[in-house]
Amino acid sequence: MYKYPLKYDLSAGLVTFLVALPLCLGIALASTGRPDLLFSGIIAGVIGGVVVGFLSGSAVGVSGPAAGLVVIVLNALGTLGSFEAFLVAVILAGLMQLVAGFMHAGIIGYYFPSSVVKGMLAGIGIILILKEIPHALGYEPNYMGDLPIRGEDGLNTFGDLLLAVNLFKPAALFISLLSFAILLLMDSNWAKKIKMLKITPAPLLVVLLGVGINALLSRFFPHIALSREHLVQLPIADNAADFFSFFTFPDFSILRHTDVYVIAFTLAVVASLETLLSVEATDKLDPNRLKTPTNRELKAQGMGNILSGLIGGLPITQVVVRSSANINAGGKTKRSTIFHGLLLLLTAMFIPGFLNKIPLASLAAILILVGYKLSKLSLYMGMYKQGKDQFIPFLITVVTILLTDLLIGIGVGMAFAVFFILRNNLKYSHFLEQDVKKDGTHYTIKLAQEVSFLNKAAIIKALEEIPREAKVTIDGSKSALIDHDVLEAIEEFVKLTAPSRDIQVSTMGLSKNKVIDSV
Repeated sequence: MYKYPLKYDLSAGLVTFLVALPLCLGIALASTGRPDLLFSGIIAGVIGGVVVGFLSGSAVGVSGPAAGLVVIVLNALGTLGSFEAFLVAVILAGLMQLVAGFMHAGIIGYYFPSSVVKGMLAGIGIILILKEIPHALGYEPNYMGDLPIRGEDGLNTFGDLLLAVNLFKPAALFISLLSFAILLLMDSNWAKKIKMLKITPAPLLVVLLGVGINALLSRFFPHIALSREHLVQLPIADNAADFFSFFTFPDFSILRHTDVYVIAFTLAVVASLETLLSVEATDKLDPNRLKTPTNRELKAQGMGNILSGLIGGLPITQVVVRSSANINAGGKTKRSTIFHGLLLLLTAMFIPGFLNKIPLASLAAILILVGYKLSKLSLYMGMYKQGKDQFIPFLITVVTILLTDLLIGIGVGMAFAVFFILRNNLKYSHFLEQDVKKDGTHYTIKLAQEVSFLNKAAIIKALEEIPREAKVTIDGSKSALIDHDVLEAIEEFVKLTAPSRDIQVSTMGLSKNKVIDSV
C-alpha cells in the first residue's frame, strides 16, 4: 500500500511526538490556567494524531491543540463558567466543521496569497525561537509559553528574555547548548554519511542525553541539578481508575444558553481557518508537493473535535510546527502522524514518570531548531528578490504576528496583499498603443482578460487623454469578462465624447455576453 519503508515514518513519528508532548501540555496550561487539566492537551494530541491522522487526506500534516486558540478557550471558559460546558462548544464546533466539509468550504484556503502563508511560517518560527530561549536558559515563566509576544502574565517575550538572562540556570544552559550542538551536527552532511548516525533520531539522542546529564547532576551535584519546574510535568496515574479520572465529560445542560453557540461558531471559524492555512503551508513544505484535499481535511478536523469534546480534550487544528517537525524528520505518510498520537497515549499511560525526567531545556533546543528552519535568512532574501509586491505583505505579516497574534497578523498581511493585487489590476487593466500614420495618429486600447469596475477610472483616464481628431480602436477581443460600468463608460465615450472631439472610434470584441454586472 505504501511505497516508502516504515522506518521513515516511525523515526519521524518519534520526533513529532517529542515536539508535540511539551506543546500539548503547555497549550493546555495556557488555555485553561489549571494544572489539573493538563491531560486535556494530551487527549487532543492523541485524537489529532490517531483519529484526524487516519481520516485526513494529508500525508504529512499533524493535528493537535493549537496555540492560536488559547485566547478563545480562556475567554470561553470565563463565559461558560466550567470546562465541562466548554466541551459542548468544542463538540458543536466539530459538527459545524463537518457540515462545512460536506458543503465544500475547503476551497477558502486557496484564496490566501503565498506571501502571507510564508509570512505566517516565518512569524511562527521567530516566535518559537524567542519563546523557547528562556526555557533553554532554565527560566520557566509560563511553562512552555504562549504563542503571542504579549504573555498572559503581563510581561512580553522580550521581558521574559531579559529575566531569563539574569536568572539562568547553569545546568539548563549547558544541556540546551549541548543539545543544540548535537542537533546541528546530526543535521550536517558529514553525519548523514555515517550509517549509525543517519538512522538515529537526533531529538531522541538529545532527550536521552538531557535526562542522563540531569540524573548525574542530581546524584553528584544536587545543588545545581534541574528541579521539577524545569522538567516535563505529566499527571501520573497509580492505577486504571486514576488514568480514566483524567478524562472529563461535557455538561449538555449548557445547550439552553445561547453563549455556547456563539463560542462554538467562533471556534469552528478560527479552527477551520487555521487548519486551512496550515494545510497550505504544510503542502508548500512537503518535498513531495502532495496536495491535501481540503474538504476532507475539514471533515477529519470536525470528527476530531467532536470526539475531543466528548472525552475532555481541547479543540484541534492542523498545526504548522508539528507538521514541519514531521516533514523535517523525514515523515513520508500519515503513518508517522498516527504513530506520534499512539506514542502520546502509551507514554501517558505507562511511563509518565520517565517523561517527567526530560529537561525542558532539551525540548527547547529541538523547538529552536524547528523555528530556525521556518524562518531562515534565505527565505527573506528570496522574498525580497521577488519584488515589493511579494516582500511587503510577507514582511508585514511577520511583524504583525510578532506584535499581536497569529490571526491578526494574517488579516493585516492579507489586507496588504489584496492592496497590491488591486493596484496591479488597475495598472494592467489595459494596454495603450500609439501608431503615427500619414492619415493621422491611430490609438489602440487593448483591454485585459478580465475588466472589473475597479478598472473604470484607469480606462476613462486613457480615453480622455486621446487627442482631438485622432483615430482609436477599443479592442476587447482578449477579454473574457467586462464589467457593466466599464462598458457604459466606453459607450458614453463612443456616443458623446468622441463625436464632440472629432475622434473616430471603432470597437472589437465588446459583445454583450462578456458583460458582467458590478452589483
